[in-house]
Amino acid sequence: MSEKTTAEKPATAQATKATLQYDGKSYDLPVHVGTEGERAIDISKLRTSSGLITLDNGYGNTGACQSSITFIDGERGILRYRGYPIEELAERSTFLEVAYLLIQGELPSKTQLESFTQETTIHTMLHEDFSRFFGSLPKDAHPMPSCAAAVGALATFYQANESDEEVRRSVIRLLAKLPTIAARSYKHSLGQPQIYPSNNLDYCSNFLRMMFAVPCEPYHVDPLVARALDVLMILHADHEQNCSTSTVRMVGSSRANLYASISAGISALWGSLHGGANQEVIEMLEQIAASEGSAEKFLTRAKDKNDTTRLMGFGHRVYKSYDPRAAILKKLCPGILARMGGSSQLLDIAMKLEEIALRDEYFVSRGLYPNVDFYSGVIYKAIGIPVNMFTVMFALGRLPGWIAHWLEMRKDPQFRIGRPRQIYQGATKRTYVAMDQRS
Repeated sequence: MSEKTTAEKPATAQATKATLQYDGKSYDLPVHVGTEGERAIDISKLRTSSGLITLDNGYGNTGACQSSITFIDGERGILRYRGYPIEELAERSTFLEVAYLLIQGELPSKTQLESFTQETTIHTMLHEDFSRFFGSLPKDAHPMPSCAAAVGALATFYQANESDEEVRRSVIRLLAKLPTIAARSYKHSLGQPQIYPSNNLDYCSNFLRMMFAVPCEPYHVDPLVARALDVLMILHADHEQNCSTSTVRMVGSSRANLYASISAGISALWGSLHGGANQEVIEMLEQIAASEGSAEKFLTRAKDKNDTTRLMGFGHRVYKSYDPRAAILKKLCPGILARMGGSSQLLDIAMKLEEIALRDEYFVSRGLYPNVDFYSGVIYKAIGIPVNMFTVMFALGRLPGWIAHWLEMRKDPQFRIGRPRQIYQGATKRTYVAMDQRS
């Protein structure tokens, strides 16, 4: 018995099929090539022809779909939305413009962006019956599950159907209302009264006001802080088939409505291995600051296999070089800290950790470079975002990407409900034993 896979190359440079040889038989498998040269062996009909399935724990090397939304080259540190480099979008665009790009496929004209912004702005208010919804939650409820529950509850206020117009309205409602839900979840966790949205402010300024203003007192939104939040949300807007996005697609593949699918994505993002990573970075930096304050000693412990110390915010499932989002945030940090007048100790420690790690063979040889979480937490903390809201901020940014993937999936000619296979490792057939005969 032999197994091997070989790519057959025709006269053209690009392979069009691969051949799997197993148990004396050969199976031809199509090879799909993406616009950036990515190649994938199509095994969708392998089980039908051979009885075989593939095993790929965690789907680390499995393409679940073909998508035109986001391109990532982890080896070269490239991230593009709809073909546009993340560096250009972060410097020149706004979050709502990027949201339009991801959802509609093209950058908007001036008129289109004005209309999109206006429609989003006028739908930020929550139904007053949400007061009873939030009132039923524990007073110390974490904002993340509160957001997930509230987004799911939107489907009870807006009876979603599958018409194009109703889907469009659901998209607008989610973009408009999630910041209001997020801010209200935070206020509820503090026992403070809600702050209603203001139609006179831009998207990020409105959110900051709902987060930090108190009734009967003036609140001024710093434009630099609002712009920093805008950039953070742009950087988080999409990252192709990550855990939460794949969850949105999986739930949506059952024809679940958009609210239910996004609620599931928020829950997936809540995990410490996904959206909770920037919180762990801040906790690590604060731990270093509270002890010896030495980046060198911390990294020495992190390299010791007998020590449980871990370097957080370094390394990524996709990036094997410097995360381009981390580079953008690193440049943003000093200006924000200077404006907010906060301590730069955490940033100083972070930059020292990076400096040492990038020249240390132990980390370089393992492809451990700073990722987006390494600096995002420093900025969130500087502008006053509490640690328990870090993952909520991630969700706010990721929303347009989730929506774009949900829409793309439903329009895919190859659309089908998600249904992975497995390799069963349990007991073989057994005979039922009556209770009085069991030992």
